[in-house]
Order: sequence, then structure tokens, then C-alpha cells
Amino acid sequence: MVDFKKIWLWYSRESVQKALLEVSKDREVVSVFQDGSFGKRPDILQYPADITQSVANGTVAFHGSAERWNNPMSLGVGMGKKELDNLRKCWDIIIDPDVKDFEISKLVAKEIIKALDKHKIKNYSIKFTGGKGFHIGISFESFPEMVNLQKTSNLYPMLSQTVIEYLKWYLKDQLKEKLLEMDDAEGLAKRVDKQLHEVVTDNEFDPYKLISMDLFGSRHLFRLPFSLHESSLLVSLPINPNKIDRFEKDDATIERAKIEEKFLLPKITGDGEGLIVEALDWATKFKVEERVATPRKFQVQMKEIPENYFPPCIKHVLTNGMMEGKKRSVFILITFLRNMGWPDDKIEQRLFEWNEKNIPPLRANYLRSQLRWHFRQDRNLLPPNCENDVFYRQLGLYDICCKAIDHSNIKNPVNVPLRRLRERKHRIK
Repeated sequence: MVDFKKIWLWYSRESVQKALLEVSKDREVVSVFQDGSFGKRPDILQYPADITQSVANGTVAFHGSAERWNNPMSLGVGMGKKELDNLRKCWDIIIDPDVKDFEISKLVAKEIIKALDKHKIKNYSIKFTGGKGFHIGISFESFPEMVNLQKTSNLYPMLSQTVIEYLKWYLKDQLKEKLLEMDDAEGLAKRVDKQLHEVVTDNEFDPYKLISMDLFGSRHLFRLPFSLHESSLLVSLPINPNKIDRFEKDDATIERAKIEEKFLLPKITGDGEGLIVEALDWATKFKVEERVATPRKFQVQMKEIPENYFPPCIKHVLTNGMMEGKKRSVFILITFLRNMGWPDDKIEQRLFEWNEKNIPPLRANYLRSQLRWHFRQDRNLLPPNCENDVFYRQLGLYDICCKAIDHSNIKNPVNVPLRRLRERKHRIK
């Protein structure tokens, strides 16, 4: 039986009302009742009386939108993308790693925070959901106003989904390693009421068979900070990221919860541009992979082609290393060298030699994971075509090649050594 007196006492606190109204600004806010059903949409919270009136009508929890709107009450069912884009003010990223075990949830949250730190994100915040896990939020103020000549506010949910997918990919090996330090695969499966075969892919433990990290569409709602959880009546409580190890569920009871930390309220601006660039680079790479995944006429096993036949752009990357675009360069180099007939062990050795020239070098684990992925493929993916802005023009590599060689009839870097070999054969004849 729900204790409505406790619910009323919580939401009657002035500090709770102030905190809820602060994070609700410009958001669609929807009531959630004891049975888990939702109230009318759209709705908003503007004044303390809105909160107490909702609670008096049976509201237990408040869920808010990841998007912030110019006028949330103008939202309607069946609105198209253009209408939503015109109404949307901005949006925040909500990372929601869902796993049934509380200690595993802590570990996952800590690894996500480490990843954001490595991407130099400052505007992230974390809160206990009130259930079994944590939400990690990145404020929109972290992102540039324009991305690829488009307003960032109009790139929801695509850009948010891309960032989350990229982070999942970036974290996979580290999560696997950390989780297996906690327990073996069978033990981890038992923690979440699964069988061993349910957490294994291709005979290897797969962390994402244990953890789900959903991608959200427009008008997605999440439990607001300082709201109660509709089932547990624990507070969805923002916490200090440095204190996550010491956090226990009892700290989020109505009696013990403290209004100290904030969620999705930024302190600085513009710290997330690097994360956006990395995520889009990653997405571009995988789009390239999808385009070349179909069988090709040219799948001839060739002899190893030496470096002196390589195009100037590839030579430049291998010889000088990179300050920017190192991850893009990894994809270019691996795919190019595989198409040059180089054996896997030689490609790996050459990539690690190249990485020593980078400022700063990439993590060894990152290089190994990229090499492993490519070596498992039963086809040689082509590197991006020469006209690809993200992979060549933005890194200054296109100009290097254009100044040195004639690009007529050359669409891809692999064409250069093949043409040079043909010309050499003609000269010999």
C-alpha cells in the first residue's frame, strides 16, 4: 500500500519544489500514478502549486522530456519532424544503462563517467534512478550550435542516438574487462537471472547481453531528478560522481535524501564538441562499411605491395603521424593495407609503429580492438573514397595528393598503387 502521507511530505518540502521546478524549465512534464499509468500530455510544472496539486490528485512521480521546448504546451499528437524542430529549443543526452544488478549498475556508471572524462566533457551529471541503476546526463550547452552546417537543436534524436551508439562501442572492451574482474561470465549471468548462453556472443562474453542502453526518440520522458520512483518510493537522487562507490539505496530514502547535487544544469559551455566529432567520425566509418559490404567484382588475392607504390596521402599519414583525425586514420590505414595484400601481423606491426608518431598516441587497447575487428572480417573493406570530406579534406590529405599526382580516373586510394603497377608492367614490356 502506497504511503501517500510520505509522498505528500516529500513534495511539500520547499527545497524539493525549488529543485524540481529548476530542472523542469522548458520541459514537458508528465505525472505518473501509483499503477504506473501516465497523466495527460502535454503538461508542465511552473509553480510550487502545480506540484502539490498534482500530488493531491494522486501523482507519485514526475517524468520530463529530454528535449527542451519553446512552448511545451504547444506539443500535439502526430506532429511531424519539421513542426517539432520549429518548437524544440534544445535537447539533452540521457544515457540510461539498464541492468538488474545494483553493483553492476555502479560499475557501468563509473565506466561511462571515465569515458566522458577522457572526451573532456565537464557538463555531465549523474543521478540514481530510484530503481536499480543510474542516469548520466550531458547538457545541451556542451554542444556547438551548428553541426555540419545544421542547427544542432534540429538534429534530435539522430545526433543523440549517434553519441550513445558511439559510447557503447567505445566502452565495450573496457566493460567486458571490468565485469569479468567482478565475476566470471556464468556468475554475471546469474546476477541478472540469465543463463550463461544468454550473455555470450561467438563464444565470448558480451557485456551488452547483460546491459541494455536504449536509444530514445522524440518526446522521450525520463524520471526527473528529485522525483520519487513510482514503485520503490526512493528518490531519483543526483549524486556526486566521485561518491558513487559509497552510494547506497538507503541514501535515497525520503528520510535520508539530501538536496545537494544538480542534474542537467550546466556550469560551462562548449566542452562537448570533441565528443560530437568523434561520434560522427565513428558513424561515418560504419556507414562506409555498410556501403562496401556487398560483394565486389574486385576480390583478387594479390601479392604484398610495398610502400613506395602508395599514394602521397597514405605515405604522409604513415610517415608523419597525426595530431587530429587519428581514429579516422586508423580506419583508412587498416582498410588500405589489407587491400595491398599485407598480412595481418605486418599490418599490426606497422600500425603500432605509426601510432608512436601520433601526438598524443592512441590507446593500445583501441588499436588492438580495431585490428581485431577488421581481421575477423571475411572481406577487405575499401578505404573511404578520395572525395570524402570527413576522411581526407578535413585532415588536409586531399590537397597533399592533388598536388602530387593526377587524380583523373582515381576514385579511391587503392587505385593509385594498382595504376602504378600497371604502368610499371607496360614499361617493362
